[in-house]
Amino acid sequence: MSLLWTLLAPVAGSLLPLAAGRRNRRWLTLTALIPPLLALLLLSLTLPELLAGGLPRVQLSWMPALGLDLALRLDGLSLLFALLILGLGSLIIVYAGHYLHRDEPDARFFAYLLLFMGAMLGIVLSDNLLLLWLFWELTGLASFLLIGFWSRLSDARRGARMSLVVTSTGGLALLAGILLIGQEVGSLALGDVLAAGETLRASSRYPLIVALVLFGAFAKSAQFPLHFWLPHAMAAPTPVSAFLHSATMVKAGVFLLARLTPALGDTSLWALSLSLIGLATLLYGAWFALFERDLKGILAFSTISHLGLITLLLGLGSPLAIAAALLHILNHALFKAALFMSAGIIDHQTGTRDLQRLGGLARAMPLTATLTLMATAAMAGLPPFNGFLSKELLLAATLDSRLFGGLGAAVTLLVGLAALLSVGYSLRLAVGVFFGAGRPDEPATHDPSRSMLAPGLLLAALCLLIGLLPMTLAAPLVTLASRAVQGSATPTLDLALWHGPSLPLAISVVAVLGGLVAALRQPQLARIVALFPRRDARWLFEAGVIRLTKASLWLTLRLENGSLQRYLALLLLTAVAMAGLGLAQVERLTGERGVQPLDGMLVLGAALMVFGAVGSALSHRWRLVSLLMLSVVGLSVALTFVRFSAPDLAMTQLSVEVVSMILLMLALFFLPQRPPPWVSTRRILRDLLVAGLCGLVVASLNYALLTRETLSIADFFLRESVPGGGGGNVVNVILVDFRGFDTFGEITVLTLAGLATYKLLNRMKLFMPAGNVEGIHWSRHRHPLILAVIAQILLPLALLVSAYIFLRGHNQPGGGFIAGLITAVALLLQYLARGYDWTRQRLPLSYPLVAVSGLALATATGLASWLFGYPFLTSTFGHFQLPLIGELELASALLFDLGVYLAVVGATLMILVNLGRVTTVHRPSIEEEN
Repeated sequence: MSLLWTLLAPVAGSLLPLAAGRRNRRWLTLTALIPPLLALLLLSLTLPELLAGGLPRVQLSWMPALGLDLALRLDGLSLLFALLILGLGSLIIVYAGHYLHRDEPDARFFAYLLLFMGAMLGIVLSDNLLLLWLFWELTGLASFLLIGFWSRLSDARRGARMSLVVTSTGGLALLAGILLIGQEVGSLALGDVLAAGETLRASSRYPLIVALVLFGAFAKSAQFPLHFWLPHAMAAPTPVSAFLHSATMVKAGVFLLARLTPALGDTSLWALSLSLIGLATLLYGAWFALFERDLKGILAFSTISHLGLITLLLGLGSPLAIAAALLHILNHALFKAALFMSAGIIDHQTGTRDLQRLGGLARAMPLTATLTLMATAAMAGLPPFNGFLSKELLLAATLDSRLFGGLGAAVTLLVGLAALLSVGYSLRLAVGVFFGAGRPDEPATHDPSRSMLAPGLLLAALCLLIGLLPMTLAAPLVTLASRAVQGSATPTLDLALWHGPSLPLAISVVAVLGGLVAALRQPQLARIVALFPRRDARWLFEAGVIRLTKASLWLTLRLENGSLQRYLALLLLTAVAMAGLGLAQVERLTGERGVQPLDGMLVLGAALMVFGAVGSALSHRWRLVSLLMLSVVGLSVALTFVRFSAPDLAMTQLSVEVVSMILLMLALFFLPQRPPPWVSTRRILRDLLVAGLCGLVVASLNYALLTRETLSIADFFLRESVPGGGGGNVVNVILVDFRGFDTFGEITVLTLAGLATYKLLNRMKLFMPAGNVEGIHWSRHRHPLILAVIAQILLPLALLVSAYIFLRGHNQPGGGFIAGLITAVALLLQYLARGYDWTRQRLPLSYPLVAVSGLALATATGLASWLFGYPFLTSTFGHFQLPLIGELELASALLFDLGVYLAVVGATLMILVNLGRVTTVHRPSIEEEN
């Protein structure tokens, strides 16, 4: 379980800085340091098993139906990235404690940083691809918060939006690729996927899977042409850039490529895609880094270039190339994090990052100069620093590669050109800041505090030590990581600064000399580059978003013009088209089953439904007549259920029909009193055509289904109703036992709808006109005596019937839903007969409380099953012998049904009673409305 606690330490620890609040800065920094240091300690506990050849794992069942388990694993590749995430993260927390201004909300900053750290750990430790994707998206969200931390700055907001859009789009593509992998392999467990490489490569969907996975990885790791978001993310605070954009987030993409190489690699499609994109990114980033003026801009483009280098090496695919890629992941993280810290120190001490405003700082800031010079030498690939080792392996891998055949020499030359440019922009950065001509307006400056310098100096020292002692400090870790990627093909590394004269060494010497010339001639090259227009990616992105928004608005206005008829027509025609496509694939409309013979009752019932439907449409201008016609349709449907032996459905239909009629009468009252004019003949013909098509397709679909033998779960419910649910009423047993969770969701929605209606109508007062549109006054007798007497007589009878229907529902037609509707109608009749005020005085019930109590009772019934070790909403029943009564069956589902009953009563009356009392005979004043 150490792996699980390693992951949880930074995630849960993100709350520690928030709990510490705005205390002493040193105390807050120490608080933020606790989670990563604790995670490092926990990680170290798993190392003995890993070094002994084992594979530490943790697996907890989470959502097995989706193939998602909380599964973690630690191998050499995970260890390499976990050490970078936690080690560099700890150093950057120390650095950030001195970098942020005292007025900044540093507690929130550290919380975001720890949340991101936990998300990155989740990516590298995940043993399930879907879990990996969840953490992948969490890194995008956390990076959005960190990049936009200085939300007062427009550049920060734009950079955060751009990074979120690009990486999230890549995340959606990655999710699609992961789901396709799961379909092909039959599992999302990482071990199963890595072992199914041959199956995936032989699949017809392999090219699509590769395209989706590479799109997600390239978007995250800023590969060309999806690189443009990274330079604009430099608007983030420098500690964010040092962590996210050099060592962790941008490495997530290359981590994924390395992780899936055993499953998706070893094909020309994979190799050429990675190699070509990586080579283009390598050259593009190096070229534009040479002409940047902003220190973080230089580092951003150089990061893009080095990420392209790693991608190129993974694409070459040879054992040496993969080992070189992993070595460079380590080296690049060390020297680039140090350089970002240096850039932040220079900005912090001088107030600028512009090369044209800097220069001659070596004497004023000797320690910062030492840090920067060591890190830039490593970035340029100069001996005796670690970057030299990576460069030599890169050149050796390209020389040995047979991927491009006769063009292999051209690839080596292009890589040598990128190395030349790397030397050029590294020299330009170091010389321009510390040895160039200082500006006369430059304020006096000095090195920052030693504790702010310490993290960067430590990383620069590691760059030197790895260069001097590579076989001791780097080779074991890189070999362990390489074994996790390529297994037994892992080469035996021989890392050293000197292997004697060789072609890679000669290319390195030429690259250093050429880089020196490029740095010296950079102004002339910059003037040539300035002749060609350069578009800012940020403005191109914003323009693209604006155009997409305008196109969406144009399409929305064409589809949504405010006409309900158009919406219904589009919806119905779409449904007709989809159903029609299915019917078109049926050879014969009539199936193998016989057709039930017609009788007089069926014909009469069908005629009544047709009459009611047509009459409701024709009489729509006379609302009461139209409602009566509609009720004929509802009554005919209820009788149809009775005819086909479905009494539960008939009772439900009848109860719902009564409630619906009352609701419609109340709703129609608030519509404009004057009906709309008659529509044109053209529109009538259109509506007739749409209605005819819908009727024809739906009738054909029903006919095709009813005349065919279909697989049904009905036999299971009929067979298991009594032994499984203890009830003879199959419908009620399905609702409260077998499908209780569905019913629970329905009453939850019903309760929320009732509460929303109650809240919206609570203080609304609408003026009630004195008469209708013809000028006929409403009756002065709003509460007729006959209706009041009948309602008073019917109330106890209706409640008695409701109780009877409720109690017998488990074995006979009935149940909580029907009983609740009967009770609601009986109580509603009192409001209609006597009015709201009279009924409220005698029936002081809080209907929101009734509905919420019903939902709480249903929830408690479900939770009670947990106490006995059963899943949520598991029901039980038993037979008990009671004195004088005899044997009695009691079921826990009865309590759940009681919750349904209360929820239905409360929600129905919340809606109808409040809708009925919003009118008043006097015009409300402004004070009353408020």
